[in-house]
Amino acid sequence: MLFIAYYYAMNRNHLALFHAVAQAGSISRGAAAARVSQPAVSKQIAELEDALGVRLLDRLPRGCQLTEAGEILADYASRWRSVENDAARAIEEYLGLKRGRLAIGASLTIGGYLLPAVIAEFHRQFPEIELQLEIANTEHIQRSLLEGTIELGLTEGPLESKELESTVFFKDELVAIAPARHPLLKPRRATVREICREPFILREEGSGTRAVVERALRRHGLKIKPLLSLASPEAIKNLVAAGVGIAIVSRLIVTLELQTGSLGIIPLKDLKIQRPLHLQRIRGRSQSPALVKFLAVLSARSGHLPVAAG
Repeated sequence: MLFIAYYYAMNRNHLALFHAVAQAGSISRGAAAARVSQPAVSKQIAELEDALGVRLLDRLPRGCQLTEAGEILADYASRWRSVENDAARAIEEYLGLKRGRLAIGASLTIGGYLLPAVIAEFHRQFPEIELQLEIANTEHIQRSLLEGTIELGLTEGPLESKELESTVFFKDELVAIAPARHPLLKPRRATVREICREPFILREEGSGTRAVVERALRRHGLKIKPLLSLASPEAIKNLVAAGVGIAIVSRLIVTLELQTGSLGIIPLKDLKIQRPLHLQRIRGRSQSPALVKFLAVLSARSGHLPVAAG
């Protein structure tokens, strides 16, 4: 108990100098290795012995020899120095992105269609960093941020908590889509009221995309009752392509379908929806080195400036 009490109170130099002497086999050589004067080393080892209440070194005519207690302490001192060196090396690797973990969350559109290229580039540059990606709707991602399970959230919806801070990193466009050869896919531009008369497929409650669509329609005095509400952008595209209804979705998710012709964009003369995509973090939380680099890759890929490092 005396040692434990002393351990938490003692100057770490006592143990470091004792370790140097034990390794060198004499106080003079230990002092030289530690670059400390011999009298100073002798004084601190004497203080260590007094604090522990046991002799650690027998001072002999030809140097010094560890006592049995000294051998016990030397063994632990050696382990302590090893742990200290390992800790310093681990921090150095962490700062140099040779180890570490980054947990981020993204809403479905961002996670499924915008982030894959960003993640691939980040992994190419920093293969030792373990990247964990949680994909869910905006409401869920913001909850994960507040619970501390992720360090960064990328969402389509606005802030819902004063504990979070947000920065726009990309401008997305929402477009009305219909199956190939749908009557509304004409050069003549349709109106919002016309598309609202069609069977409508929406994202689920809590989705950032749905919130933006409903807000845009309310500005026109319109409210729609969806035929279906789904959490999967892929399912929505497939149902629209099958002729079940129309939908308003991010242009990001229909690139391939527009190229193949399975879906088309309905030209609208009185509705244009652009929405910001947000980087969200807990206010005041510091950024890990991995997050700083991830934001740099995201900035290069998206063409927008992410949250400032700090």
